Amino acid sequence: MIHIPRSFVVGPPLLLVLMVSAQSQRGAETFLIDAYPGEAKVLRSQGRVFVDAEDLARITGGSLRFEGSRIILTLPSNAPSTNDNDAGFSRPFMRAAIEAMASIREWGGWLMMTVQHGYPVENGLAGNTLGAYQSRAAENIAMASAATSTDSDRRGLELLRIEFSNLQAWSDRFVEARRSASAANITTSENAMNDDADAQKIVRCGQFLARMFASGTLQDDGTCH
Repeated sequence: MIHIPRSFVVGPPLLLVLMVSAQSQRGAETFLIDAYPGEAKVLRSQGRVFVDAEDLARITGGSLRFEGSRIILTLPSNAPSTNDNDAGFSRPFMRAAIEAMASIREWGGWLMMTVQHGYPVENGLAGNTLGAYQSRAAENIAMASAATSTDSDRRGLELLRIEFSNLQAWSDRFVEARRSASAANITTSENAMNDDADAQKIVRCGQFLARMFASGTLQDDGTCH
C-alpha cells in the first residue's frame, strides 16, 4: 500500500505511473491505498506499474479536473488519517463519544441522587427512570462503537466502556444492598458519596473523559482503570 498527498498532478493518458524496479509481467494484480476501501487494477509494462487515475478518484472519493495538458486528482478534505501515531479522534467518533459520555453522567447523577435519598430502585418512578438512563447510555455507546475508525477511537471507546461497566457494578451493589435491607449502610453518612471510594472514582473518571472527548485528543488517567 502507498500513502498519497491530498492533491497531485498526473499527465495524459489517464494513468498514474509508479516507478518500480524492472520485473517480468505478472498475473492479475490490484492496487490499494492505505486506509481507503476499494481497489484498482494495474498493468505492468517494462518495469513500470500503470494505475487508472479514474480508479484512484473512485477509491478515495476525490475528483479529477483537467487543465490543459494536466489532469489533477484532488482528495477530499476528510480523507482518513494513516498516521498510527495520531492521537486525535475522528470527528464522527468524537461527536458520538461526547453524547455517550453525557448520557453516562446523567445516569450516574440520577443513580447517586437515588442512593443518597434511599429511593427504591427495583420498582416505581426512580427505578424506571434509572433503567431509561442506563438504556440510553448503552445505546449511545453502541453508536460510538459504530463510529470508530482509528486506533485512538478504539482506545477511547474502551475507556467509555470501562466507565459504563464501573457504574453498572456500583449500581448493582446498591440494588443488592436494597434487597438485603442494608442500604442504610450506604447512606448513613451525610457525605455518603464523598466517603464512597468507588463512587468518587467513577465521578473523577467521568469528568476526565468529558474533558478528553471535548479536546478531541486521546489521553489517559489512572482513575479510569
